Amino acid sequence: MKVMILCVGKVKEKFYRDAIAEFEKRLSKYCKLQIVEVADEQTPDNAGEAIETMIKQKEAVRLLKNISDGDYVCTLEIGGRSMTSVAFSKWIEKAQIDGKNSIVFVIGGSLGLHDSVRKRSDFALSFSEMTFPHQLMRVILCEQIYRAYRIMNHEPYHK
Repeated sequence: MKVMILCVGKVKEKFYRDAIAEFEKRLSKYCKLQIVEVADEQTPDNAGEAIETMIKQKEAVRLLKNISDGDYVCTLEIGGRSMTSVAFSKWIEKAQIDGKNSIVFVIGGSLGLHDSVRKRSDFALSFSEMTFPHQLMRVILCEQIYRAYRIMNHEPYHK
């Protein structure tokens, strides 16, 4: 299965990049992982709602260009559905059984996702009601995808 992590912005911190690279290496045994970064927009201080919507819309155009018609899209959203690691593993496994060739996980920028991206989403996933920096969220997502494949393959994982 092809797994894409589609995100707004770049990871600047080396320790995050190192962690992501480690999970990319580990995941190569289970799936074809691709991380695609699109440019983020600078948000001016004290930006109003109209400017924030415009920024999210510009980022959405960049995100949507990287999503194909046949992709199974999962947006990461605070208001999405929460699940355990085991349930997440079963969710990925079910997507494979249902014939989904690719899953695209979408992580928005600092302002979140535009409605057009949410409308394209097949599933909204929440890791927490807390807000995380999008760079850290990439590490967490990579780790959970790796954990999901370990669970799916009946391999040991840290509980």
